[in-house]
Amino acid sequence: MKIARIEVDGARRVGVVDGDRVQPLAAHVTVEEVLAATPAERTALVDRAADGAPRPLSDMRLLAPVAPPTLRDHITFEEHLEGSLKLLGRTAPPPEWYEQPVFYFSNTNAVIGPDEPVAVPPGCERLDFELELAAVIGRPGRDLTPEQAGDHIAGYTLFNDWSARDLMAPVIPVGLGPVKGKDFANTLGPWIVTADELAPFRRDDRLALEMHAEVNGVPLPGGGDTSASMAWSFEEIVAYASRGAELRTGDVLASGTCGTGCLLEYWAQAGDAAPPPLRPGDVVTLVVEGIGSVSNRVVAGAEPVPVPKARVGHARRPRPWTST
Repeated sequence: MKIARIEVDGARRVGVVDGDRVQPLAAHVTVEEVLAATPAERTALVDRAADGAPRPLSDMRLLAPVAPPTLRDHITFEEHLEGSLKLLGRTAPPPEWYEQPVFYFSNTNAVIGPDEPVAVPPGCERLDFELELAAVIGRPGRDLTPEQAGDHIAGYTLFNDWSARDLMAPVIPVGLGPVKGKDFANTLGPWIVTADELAPFRRDDRLALEMHAEVNGVPLPGGGDTSASMAWSFEEIVAYASRGAELRTGDVLASGTCGTGCLLEYWAQAGDAAPPPLRPGDVVTLVVEGIGSVSNRVVAGAEPVPVPKARVGHARRPRPWTST
């Protein structure tokens, strides 16, 4: 089943996509209700709540398929990490990376859907995209094992982790993450494909979906990647994220960028900015096998609001360890 959020006659609804048609559901049905249901319950709910006849998908405005309470972005593709670190003068990932599927929290207020514009963030000259796959939580859970975690994943969607590379670089040494470099846009879409529908794409213990990105309709060279390259499965990253923390319905856990899934990797390998950074007018399209594609156009953004540098040299209170 493909679960979408749609705009119908000016109202937001949940819809179920089937080919080029979409079945709107009754206004009282929430996407969280559909996600939390078992496959059998979900089918019964859709049959019971269908509102009118299916409509052409082309007549609908697709919204982000979920408004996630939390959005965790992991980094599970070794090839992407190697390319990113090369720009920092490192030749290999740190040994700590191999120990656990680390993540950072991203801005849920910046979630957007298919075809929504992405404004260049203030002061950015090196705008980039990131091609990722993301799991969406159905049943809440805490302290899950990887074996249990699969029953808590409702489905999967595409995730574009837009990145202002030049805004990230000066703050990364502080150690608190990318800060304003990833604070402005997070695309989810076009819909959520339920886990049972993607079962034919499983190889051993993980999904194996072909992934590639296009800029202005042209695929990036290199052939993209496959989600089978993830160093941890989605079940494993869900289990890790649930350690001592409750995962709730609608939470999104992203894979991190796949190999050749962003411009940064090309810049690292070629030693220059080719392909060039994104500019207003560019259209970025992410394509993932078994799910579909999602596109956004880059538009001009605002100028940065000036903020002063830190105040230093002011008097400090005496401390017990301060010598007199």
